[in-house]
Amino acid sequence: MLRFLLLYLSVYPLVHYYAFRKLRTAFQPGRKTNICIILFMAVMIAAPIMVRVAERAGIETGARFWAYASFSWMGLLFLFLTISGTVDLLGFAIQAAKKIRKRKFAKAEISPRRLFTAQAILVLAIFAYGLFEATNTRLEHIEIANPKVSERLGRIRIAQISDVHLGLIIREGRLKKILARIQEAQPDILVSTGDLVDGQLNHLTEEVALLAAFNPPLGKLAITGNHEFYAGLQDALDFTEGSGFTVLRHRGVMVGGINFVGVDDPAAGSFGKEQAESEREVLFAQPRKNFTVLLKHRPEIDPDSLGLFDLQLSGHTHKGQIFPFNLLTWIFYPQRSGQLTKLDSGFLYLSRGTGTWGPPIRFLAPPEVTIIDLVHRNTSD
Repeated sequence: MLRFLLLYLSVYPLVHYYAFRKLRTAFQPGRKTNICIILFMAVMIAAPIMVRVAERAGIETGARFWAYASFSWMGLLFLFLTISGTVDLLGFAIQAAKKIRKRKFAKAEISPRRLFTAQAILVLAIFAYGLFEATNTRLEHIEIANPKVSERLGRIRIAQISDVHLGLIIREGRLKKILARIQEAQPDILVSTGDLVDGQLNHLTEEVALLAAFNPPLGKLAITGNHEFYAGLQDALDFTEGSGFTVLRHRGVMVGGINFVGVDDPAAGSFGKEQAESEREVLFAQPRKNFTVLLKHRPEIDPDSLGLFDLQLSGHTHKGQIFPFNLLTWIFYPQRSGQLTKLDSGFLYLSRGTGTWGPPIRFLAPPEVTIIDLVHRNTSD
């Protein structure tokens, strides 16, 4: 967490400085206006930190207001950085081409004010669409046929949610929509692959009741993500278990003839909560004749575990949440979001996530509830 805070305080002020320079070049505001802009930006830099302080102090109304304000501003600012930065890079490329080819190109000069205005309008349009996309939860269907699936049952339908981030921004209204989408598919079991919660949890009583009232035939399973540890592990576990989930922390259970194995997020090690048994040891202890589903928050493939599971369900990346940040997540997690990936042994499915973290928008990374049908197939088929 300290590492993230240091990164935030290193990068976020620089992004504000870039935007300030662009604004000043475009409109050349006076001294008083410059001071007001600087003060506003200073407040916006500090606001996300103050949100967590207010939340921990139990000042929920103030925390919610500043969460919406500061994280919406963050989304707008990073969209501006993407668009304006791309324009700047194209400008540099054109200038470099002029020098290399020693040719004059036709001039297409646009005043800084018009350029800034056009970029701002585009940012606002994308942000408005991003608010819509963030609430437009999709059902993604995949099917896996395997002889290990119970022939008697024929089919087991799993609904996967991931990275819901229930907290100050995602509340009862959004959760109702998510549960309605899940209900459409009528799953046999619901699994949460981490980051169900975000921040303090003492104000989420209605959300607990909504989740507890949803009872698929084979129950609900959950694992920890990194935000369960950031929120306070015991509080997160109390919330999740109170919502009717069985939390799998480096252990497995058999449901409907399927082995479900859950492992803690690596963030556990930073909080002194690391499990004694390895992922491989937990998997190895499961009945080998059964189809095995590994619930693991981050889409990291442990080579020692290959051959011990048939399907890994993960989340964490949000597919970048706001394009083009998917390019950054791809550097660390090259698996493709929203698609079934064939491994040397078994499969991986990486969810795009069901909620949002930080800015309350998604752009070209729609949220999803994943429906996985495990069906029996004879080896002779």
